[in-house]
Amino acid sequence: MSEWKAKRFWKEANVAPAEGGWQVLLDARPVRTPAKAPLVLPTQALAEALAAEWQAQEERIDPGSMPLTRTANSALDKVAVQRAEVAQMLAAYGGSDLLCYRAERPAELIARQASEWDSLLDWAEERHGARLVTATGVMPVAQDAAALERLAAPVFAMEPFALAAFHDLVALSGSLVLALAVVERRLEPQEAWRLSRLDEDWQIEQWGDDEEAEAMARVKRAAFLDAARFWALLG
Repeated sequence: MSEWKAKRFWKEANVAPAEGGWQVLLDARPVRTPAKAPLVLPTQALAEALAAEWQAQEERIDPGSMPLTRTANSALDKVAVQRAEVAQMLAAYGGSDLLCYRAERPAELIARQASEWDSLLDWAEERHGARLVTATGVMPVAQDAAALERLAAPVFAMEPFALAAFHDLVALSGSLVLALAVVERRLEPQEAWRLSRLDEDWQIEQWGDDEEAEAMARVKRAAFLDAARFWALLG
């Protein structure tokens, strides 16, 4: 049985000022979140991007084609009501950051990780005063508590909309450092995604593509870039 989808009921999607920001209007009817909260966006640019997603819908509404709307809904319905918990969960990635765990072999991969990742750990130290240490293999490595607190500080300062986008940047890459580098414009999103895939790309070079894994990687890459775009639209 095919999945049921709601029908499009509006002709035009537009934006208008609202108390506290901007709202998306469907034929003058304001959009609400799944939890029925008013969908008020912090910037006009973000509201216009959401309106474009609604306007692009055809006869049936496809939520999968509306990633920015989905993130905005999450910001209001989920992140806003548990902001501290979400921030804590994301800050915890600093203790197991992808960039800190290096291959034991072969030498070529070890060298590639050092060449591509070390400069980002250096940047984290220069920018945030947080020196993370590296280890080989998968056994946990203890990080300096003060360094982790410094990396966590900008996360706890984020408002719900920013935190919702940041969640995807961290969770999809597995790296707090890479996510911070994107939002602080140290890295372009495409480059950050490439760096997060260093080990997987190495395996592909050695053994070839896996069609199913490659399809999943494309989905994750698109979600990562959507999250970066959402952040950029916050101004």
